[in-house]
Amino acid sequence: MNALSEQILSELRGLLSEMSDGGSVGPSVYDTARVLRFHGNVTGRQDAYAWLIAQQQADGGWGSADFPLFRHAPTWAALLALQRADPLPGAADAVGAAIRFLQVQPDPYAHAVPEDAPIGAELILPQFCGEAASLLGDAAFPRHPALLPLRQACLDKLRALAMLPSGHPLLHSWEAWGTSPTTAYPDDEGSIGISPAATAAWRAYAVTRGSTPQVGRADAYLQMASRATRSGIEGVVPNVWPINVFEPCWSLYTLHLAGLFAHPALAEPVRVIVTQLDARLSVRGLGPALHFAADADDTAVALCVLHLAGRDAAVNALRHFEIGELFVTFPGERNASVSTNIHALHALRLLGKPAAGTSAYVEANRNPHGLWDNEKWHVSWLYPTAHAVAALAQGKPQWRDERALAALLQAQRGDGGWGAGRASTFEETAYALFALRVMDERENTTGRRRIAQVVARALEWMLARHAAHALPKTPLWIGKELYCPTRVVRVAELAGLWLALRWGRPVLTERAGATP
Repeated sequence: MNALSEQILSELRGLLSEMSDGGSVGPSVYDTARVLRFHGNVTGRQDAYAWLIAQQQADGGWGSADFPLFRHAPTWAALLALQRADPLPGAADAVGAAIRFLQVQPDPYAHAVPEDAPIGAELILPQFCGEAASLLGDAAFPRHPALLPLRQACLDKLRALAMLPSGHPLLHSWEAWGTSPTTAYPDDEGSIGISPAATAAWRAYAVTRGSTPQVGRADAYLQMASRATRSGIEGVVPNVWPINVFEPCWSLYTLHLAGLFAHPALAEPVRVIVTQLDARLSVRGLGPALHFAADADDTAVALCVLHLAGRDAAVNALRHFEIGELFVTFPGERNASVSTNIHALHALRLLGKPAAGTSAYVEANRNPHGLWDNEKWHVSWLYPTAHAVAALAQGKPQWRDERALAALLQAQRGDGGWGAGRASTFEETAYALFALRVMDERENTTGRRRIAQVVARALEWMLARHAAHALPKTPLWIGKELYCPTRVVRVAELAGLWLALRWGRPVLTERAGATP
């Protein structure tokens, strides 16, 4: 066990030390399909098409059947990319199966727009309907009527702007509304809105207007983004890249949740990241990437990290996003994010600032079981629950929440893990442990013994599934589809296992000693 603890710390050190390459993000069906469609030439991209076909599920759709809301965008995108690749093995069959899938699936936007709808759904899905109508005829596809007024309102807003500034949030979905390369300009990384799909679309339009130096920069960006997936396949790209602020911020925040932030073995890479964040944080805040618009979520987590490191974090950077007693992630967003306000609450409490309104909002956004499951950036209720528990308990030594604790313990699966889908995942089990760590500190002896037994079961599940340097593959983060920020998730997995080892090992040892 001691050897495993050292191995975990060593892997964490390595992950933290690598966070200067723009970030690591798993491959995206949606963005890969869009890049292939905008590329205009099937030749030379057969491996990427084969990868796309291989991701199709048995029911003909793409994406996890556990989370049907997030399947339409990747399925539409894959269908439209593959319908022009008939000569490739399996392409025609994949197209037929995708058409059948879309025809039988309930339309989640028939009457209303869900709170946790994917990023850009109001722009992307109606655009797909139009493309499908022109390419595939009047088949009985879903029409997503509830999205149409939102799309029209957004287009009306965009028509009033000649050109969006680099890094504007709407550039992230440029592929769904842009038609002229003069409405956008690649950022310093060569991207349009840190989106491979948007960049590929912009590049295709730019080529038709004549070769420019910016096309070469877009090509270089797409190549770098493809490498970030670690798939080894040219043309397979992530949902978002770079994430050179989000990745280090969330990783250090996770270390804090596990009690690892100040561990001596991680001191040097933590110091390097903290120094970078301190230099990058301006009065406007921080966004997920250096060349993207600032938002309340990344700004709040950066403030938490800087304060934990003993830096003088200026709370004014967060105030730009305050509307009344709530914080918006990006100005003008359709609905507030629970986790953004959780992170804002945590930052305000760490910094000793008033936060009564934000605290009330976080408390009010629970389900009947006392947990948090109304979240727009992560599909699992375990993510906001772990962060909410930490934020609410910050600076409140007497804070207890028996209702949330009971629900969390009851949600443990028979195998010892936790998961919002049909199976437990390492990432979500780690979040459960982070929440239990906070709650355990406020329990009596009997309560702590009960939690320790639960942690021991989780440890057994994690030990049976842990492999050194394994890449997480389960997409649970909400973008245009579900995606996996690989290093962020791996840090959570390792931190959760390290915590479980220290906490659950005595119980397992005691059990082993009692075995006749």
